Amino acid sequence: MEELTLYIGNKNYSSWSFRPWIALTAAGVPFREHLIPFDFPAGNPLFRDISPTGRVPVLHHGSLRIWESLAIIEYAAELFPDRALWPARREDRAVARSISAEMLSGFRALRGACPMNIRREKRRIPLPDGVMEDVERISAIWKECCENSGGPYLFGSFSAADAMFAPVVNRFDVYDLTQDAKVLAYMEAVKSHPAWIRWCEGALEETWIVPEDEA
Repeated sequence: MEELTLYIGNKNYSSWSFRPWIALTAAGVPFREHLIPFDFPAGNPLFRDISPTGRVPVLHHGSLRIWESLAIIEYAAELFPDRALWPARREDRAVARSISAEMLSGFRALRGACPMNIRREKRRIPLPDGVMEDVERISAIWKECCENSGGPYLFGSFSAADAMFAPVVNRFDVYDLTQDAKVLAYMEAVKSHPAWIRWCEGALEETWIVPEDEA
């Protein structure tokens, strides 16, 4: 099989890069990482050379280009069906894909007000309308899934669904958005995962600053 190459942006800020990276890393899918920082106001013009959308992440597999985080995860799951990127039970897979799609298209108030920022010191900020509604919905998803599966992850073992929500764990943490014990327990499980720790170590070594993501 030809090598997979995952192009990503800054580990400190790039939430959409984080999702497929942590999914593939946690599942043990082999790939080569290629980081191109977005240290320009409009990203990085080099993205146009590797991605049809001019954005990252994008996965290269030979001449094939796969963009968008969830599509990358789905492609890897097809290539490596033995790596359990999605839950084993059909019913769980259906729910996992539903909440992953909800993450993909929703929660815009939270994403706009609270950018992912691994290096950020924990502190609260004034929150615009809609953010706490997003927090409540996400908290309900996490608690229901963990209660049904027994935890510590959404479907028992770390899966693509956890990967899709990984940047939100950072947001909940550094903007101090919850005091719910069950939500905090799930967050701690994700933050303790070796793949999460590896990503954060890389983020903490970066020196690039993106002012608009320093909320």
